[in-house]
Amino acid sequence: MKKVLTDRVEVKVRFGEVDSMGVVWHGNYVKYIEEGRESFGKKYGISYLDIYANKVMAPVVNMNINYKKQVEYGEKLIVETEFVESPAAKIVFKFRVYRKSDMELVATAESTQVFIDMNREILYYPPQFVLNWKKKVGLI
Repeated sequence: MKKVLTDRVEVKVRFGEVDSMGVVWHGNYVKYIEEGRESFGKKYGISYLDIYANKVMAPVVNMNINYKKQVEYGEKLIVETEFVESPAAKIVFKFRVYRKSDMELVATAESTQVFIDMNREILYYPPQFVLNWKKKVGLI
């Protein structure tokens, strides 16, 4: 059976994140997804600082967000982040964003990051520290 790595983090909708209609402006979902990525990285030992410590960077090259329901100021959200295993030199996450009060799904998303070296050249094979990390967490 395939191992699945997930994390959940709570995010509160702040006043500055809503538009003139009182709902979260669509661009702010990127911030919530980033909270999910950061929380996942801290939990599983593959944070941005861990990546950078290995002289590699991982910029986002693709992000897709599907909006399902509106969210308003003061509501709390649960961002669920799932690591998508790939043999390629990239990191893919799937996200599910829920309204905490009723656990209604309000958005889904997916992000892709690639690995580049400190000269900003793309890496075509996963860095060794990523392979070591995957072994450590039981993915390979």
